[in-house]
Amino acid sequence: MPTVTLGINPLTWTNDDLPSLGGATPLETCLKEGREAGFSGFELGNKFPRTPDALSQVLSAHDLALVSGWYSARLLERTPEEEIDAIQDHMNLLKECGAKVMVLCEVTHCVHGDQERPLSQRPHLSEQEWQRLLSGLEVVGDYLKSQGIQLVYHHHLGTVIESQADVERLMDNTGEGVGLLLDFGHLRGAGGDPLAIAKRYSHRIHHVHCKDLRFPVLDAVRNRDKSFLNGVLDGLFTVPGDGNVDFLPALTHLCEQGYQGWLVVEAEQDPEVAHPLTYARLGYRNLRQLAEQAGFDVAS
Repeated sequence: MPTVTLGINPLTWTNDDLPSLGGATPLETCLKEGREAGFSGFELGNKFPRTPDALSQVLSAHDLALVSGWYSARLLERTPEEEIDAIQDHMNLLKECGAKVMVLCEVTHCVHGDQERPLSQRPHLSEQEWQRLLSGLEVVGDYLKSQGIQLVYHHHLGTVIESQADVERLMDNTGEGVGLLLDFGHLRGAGGDPLAIAKRYSHRIHHVHCKDLRFPVLDAVRNRDKSFLNGVLDGLFTVPGDGNVDFLPALTHLCEQGYQGWLVVEAEQDPEVAHPLTYARLGYRNLRQLAEQAGFDVAS
């Protein structure tokens, strides 16, 4: 029986793209409440220390592991060699603190961090840009693999890799050095099918974000041509089991294919509206139940 470990992202408490959300919430509160809710690890956010000793100290004080951390790539603006130079501090932080995967997203021309730009204005790649991104990701992914870190590409609303077709082209034209982070909320938000992606690329999926989505809010965001961040403020995302995404089919398939790694609750919400500890507890309880229903053994 494959074993998964449940982690959480600090977005439940404090938002990197919209710092006014949870801006005054101390890191200690995030870690204490995340552990209290039952989670075994955290992904990074902008309030975490960026030196290995300091990061290990704050996490171990709460008996937490480092899950991973987001990296903003700019391979459409930099050479792969320049990207590898730029990635060193982040890579070393992950390595020295025991993380096995690096969450990477190409952010050139992205709109998800701009509250004034609607999701409909998300960037699309030219043929030349596709070739540049694919070849660059392979170089960076192979380098990271040589350093003991698996690149997991984060498809994301408002970026160059958003739709299911984007994900398929990315995966079909890169090798094992480029892994995939399956994010349920971002894929469904872009009209994609998590089960189809899980079936096609289960051997390349090395990380999973269990972000739930409220479909009526998604419809309103699309119909009213809203930005990603205004969608967040409207309550677009929530913890697993509190929205409309069906997690079980894809999780069951991943279990059948032997996935072992992290399942991460990641739900951008306004902490003034969605009380963080309440939602962290709800997310843990629902995700653990889903994982067990799918056939996983859940590490305590």
